[in-house]
Amino acid sequence: MAVLGDVLNWTRHQVASRVPRADLDQRDPDYIREQLPGLWLLASLYFRADVRGLDRIPADGPVLMVGNHSGGNLPPDTFVFTLAFCSYFGVERPFYQLAHNLVVSMPGLGSLRKFGTVAANHENAELALKSGAALLVYPGGDYEVFRPSWQRHDVDFGGRKGYVKLAREAGVPIVPIASVGGQEAALFLDRGQWLAKLLMVDKMARLKSVPILLAPPWGLTVSDMVPRLPLPTKIAIEVQDPIEPDDIAGSDDDVVHEKVEAALQAGVDRLAAERRFPVLG
Repeated sequence: MAVLGDVLNWTRHQVASRVPRADLDQRDPDYIREQLPGLWLLASLYFRADVRGLDRIPADGPVLMVGNHSGGNLPPDTFVFTLAFCSYFGVERPFYQLAHNLVVSMPGLGSLRKFGTVAANHENAELALKSGAALLVYPGGDYEVFRPSWQRHDVDFGGRKGYVKLAREAGVPIVPIASVGGQEAALFLDRGQWLAKLLMVDKMARLKSVPILLAPPWGLTVSDMVPRLPLPTKIAIEVQDPIEPDDIAGSDDDVVHEKVEAALQAGVDRLAAERRFPVLG
């Protein structure tokens, strides 16, 4: 057992140490400018993208945008919001999104780095904000993104609130970004946290969930690493009012965290109330 523990500790260290430091220069405004019209057309037709309240985001300077997260490893909410942000503020405004290292490193997804996607850790988030950029984070991570589809309108970060410390240290506002529809891109049946522990990928690969889902074209699938076709669910996103740096500095983490989750849940509830049918919206 001691040998097994040593192996797991070594593996954990290797995975953690290989989360690459963000190379912010990989974001390519010219590439985004070329791709944006076609991708926004796709988002508008396939996901019937509806993004509201972008004027609530500060017009310049660093800002931490905090969203509820849906859709597994192919999150349409991130896709739609990134395109909307770049369309509204222009491709020259620096904008980055945090994602799990396995997503950033996945073959064939190099275009994500050109759009500003960087590996998720505290150091990379600090680097982006110190550069003066807007940064989008999803504190719920794989805990929230793989929740069962019948909990699709629940905002639950699983107690994770490190983003508050990040905003306080950087002196930036927090802007909650509420979205609905993403968890209808597949039928998520179980987070599979028990399976992650059984396979020990929670220790070896920083994966806390090995989800079980139904999705085309494969049907029943274990894990979300196999490429699949997301259902054409309607994605609706609403930007909430910012929480200003002075309010963050004057409150403890729990208070700010509760404000963020409450703002997101209220936004999700408003958007969900407008939906008549799953997927169709």
